[in-house]
Amino acid sequence: LARPDRAGIAPFMSFILRAAVMADIAVLKSLIAESVMVLQADDYNEAQRQAALGTVFGVDTQLITDQTYFVIETAGEIVACGGWSFRKTLYGADALAGREDNRLDPAADAARIRAFFVKPGWTRRGLGGQILKACEVAAKAADFRRFELGATLTGIPLYRAYGYEPIETTEAQMAGGLSLAIVRMGKNGG
Repeated sequence: LARPDRAGIAPFMSFILRAAVMADIAVLKSLIAESVMVLQADDYNEAQRQAALGTVFGVDTQLITDQTYFVIETAGEIVACGGWSFRKTLYGADALAGREDNRLDPAADAARIRAFFVKPGWTRRGLGGQILKACEVAAKAADFRRFELGATLTGIPLYRAYGYEPIETTEAQMAGGLSLAIVRMGKNGG
């Protein structure tokens, strides 16, 4: 993966996919806020995006602790993040009310695909797809055979491209009487 220069030539760029660590949290918070405010502007109004930051959208430190949250970096800069979980919570940051961190049963439950964000200027380079594949491989290694996620309206095309189908649309309730459409999607993993 490389970003083309003005002449359309793609110089060599190295991308590293690694597990996120607690030291990444400040950078992740900034990346998530920038991604939400810029990339989701066509799907949610500014009040919705602002209200969602830190609750619906944000860092879930449980994923980092569980070593199931990934980042992609290039030249020392984190440009994308996302993960999976063996816990019941489908979406949301640490501050989201109603979190359920109890473990799922791989024989009966679907692994959760969680919290995908790409830094503006780095979209359409396959970064989300790379993280999604890594999540599915890791979840399969933990004996999960199905996957579910809570997609933003902005994220639906990515997940559809990888075989996820809509199950239901829900509304995440936020402060000030605002809500945010979230589409629960699923896929069998084989």
